[in-house]
Amino acid sequence: MSDLFHELRPYLDRAEAEGLDELADRLERGRPVPRAGFRAELRAQLTELHSKRPVAWRPKSLRRLVAAYSGAGSLLLAIAGLGLTGAGPLGF
Repeated sequence: MSDLFHELRPYLDRAEAEGLDELADRLERGRPVPRAGFRAELRAQLTELHSKRPVAWRPKSLRRLVAAYSGAGSLLLAIAGLGLTGAGPLGF
């Protein structure tokens, strides 16, 4: 029995789980596999792309992005504070 049977044990009886396991095995065996040439070309492209990419990703304008998020957060906190006092746009 596969892991699928153990996950479905509370919901299925043993015969249904075995049927599902057989179906899963048949689907795995029948799954098409890309040609070896395609896989080799894809591997070469991905390896080349990985070697060209810098180790750490960083946005071009990190300081502006941090300032924009901080400003937006502060504005939202100010609106929430006004709302709690009843004087803001959502106060009644």
